[in-house]
Amino acid sequence: MTLHPVVQLAFDGSTIDGSLFTAITGFARDTKWLNTPLNLWTNAGLGVFAVLMVAGWWKARRRDTPTMTLALAAPVAVGVAFVVAEVVKKIIAEVRPCYSLPHDYFVSTCPVRTDYAFPSGHTTVAAASVAALWLLDRRLATIAAGFALFEGFTRVYLGAHYPHDVLGAALLAMPVAYLTVRVLGRVAVPLVTRLSTGALKPVLTAAPAGAHAVR
Repeated sequence: MTLHPVVQLAFDGSTIDGSLFTAITGFARDTKWLNTPLNLWTNAGLGVFAVLMVAGWWKARRRDTPTMTLALAAPVAVGVAFVVAEVVKKIIAEVRPCYSLPHDYFVSTCPVRTDYAFPSGHTTVAAASVAALWLLDRRLATIAAGFALFEGFTRVYLGAHYPHDVLGAALLAMPVAYLTVRVLGRVAVPLVTRLSTGALKPVLTAAPAGAHAVR
């Protein structure tokens, strides 16, 4: 049976940091008690970034319109970064480690061969969230950064990605998300201002914390 040309030409990322990948997955083999918790966390953990963005939006309601614009731009920026990463993934076409290093230890199920590895989609979402939140709330961004590092580690630990897939995702996603938020944070202010005076006012604005009506 002849493989599809795209599959034949797929890039083998094991030549970059395959030995480091093997060392990390070897650690996974030695800590099987962690396999299931981290396998569950690697997907569920992405919800943390959604919660942090909701927290940013909630705080922005008590601030000004430019801040609310940044809050609304954050999830859009993450989406843009993810789309860019998916395009890059199709162009580079790096096969998953389970095909290049089949004798290593893998917690994750090996996906179809055309589900490419570089860059890591999970890490893209995590890193983009950090960059988007940085312009909105530095404290939330710092919390997100800690979870993003852990998310990246789980992707390698489970055998889903090489270390360079994770690093590449971060280097790609952060500037894309940052620039997207910066642009939207400027051009979308008039739109958010109009929306803040209509039916969406309760969603976009709130009285400042500690404010009391004058009697």
